[in-house]
Amino acid sequence: MIYLILILILILILAVAVIAIIYHDMNNFVIRKYEIHSTKLTKDFTFCLLSDLHEKMFGDNNERLYDAICKNSPDIILIAGDMLTAFNEHGNDHYDEIGEFVARLSSKFPVYAANGNHETKMDILGGLRGRAYKSYEDKITKAGCVLLRNESIYLEDLNVEVNGLELERDYFRKVVKRELPNDYLENVFGKADDSRFQVLIAHNPIYFEEYAKWGADLTVSGHVHGGIIRLPFLGGVISPAMVLFPKYDGGLFKIGNKSLILSRGLSTHSIPVRFNNPGEVCMIRMLSDKK
Repeated sequence: MIYLILILILILILAVAVIAIIYHDMNNFVIRKYEIHSTKLTKDFTFCLLSDLHEKMFGDNNERLYDAICKNSPDIILIAGDMLTAFNEHGNDHYDEIGEFVARLSSKFPVYAANGNHETKMDILGGLRGRAYKSYEDKITKAGCVLLRNESIYLEDLNVEVNGLELERDYFRKVVKRELPNDYLENVFGKADDSRFQVLIAHNPIYFEEYAKWGADLTVSGHVHGGIIRLPFLGGVISPAMVLFPKYDGGLFKIGNKSLILSRGLSTHSIPVRFNNPGEVCMIRMLSDKK
């Protein structure tokens, strides 16, 4: 009997610990720092990468998140999509607040954004969600955010071209990966100018090989939420596509001299769980190796 009691106590302690970790990771974020070198860059600067906020509020008006970004003094903010959540019911959403948060960032920093599958879905659905998306887009672009919907912009002083990819919804299907045609990105953006440092904001990271082949020197992505649950040595457990132990779950990945920085995102949706996996803000130090 004493052993049974001890086992039950141990199980209870473990359950409480798991709940505590989930609560912590759902309501906190960390800053992770990366470095990218290139001879194409004309000078050093810092990107801040945000992704998958999913309307999470870190304090009133997202003050904790805003202060953390400002404290790290980025030169440019990149947004890799899913700041909104398509499934939220009216009255339980924070569409206006997130629009105001991105607009506030845009009044202080240059902000370049691409949509994720949730913003795209809201725009396609129309109705209440479509109107909410249009309001969000109007609010952030009027504040100065450059929203790149399969568009590019050249930052001449840095010799950086920022490309915002908005994939069709079928490229976010569950379980079975749809193949991305070899000429897909070239049909969207044209042939990549190899003399410029090509940054690709692409919400879905599973096509990193295709992005690299097109010519993206740095791809920044989100979508996978770090694998939701992270285990030591094994990494993220499951992706939004319901793939176990996804190849790209979070962090820095390389194919030759091409890089992917995959944000673990700041929140989640549908399954309200993050375990051993707090939200993440990425600070990417871009270093010029130009002689």
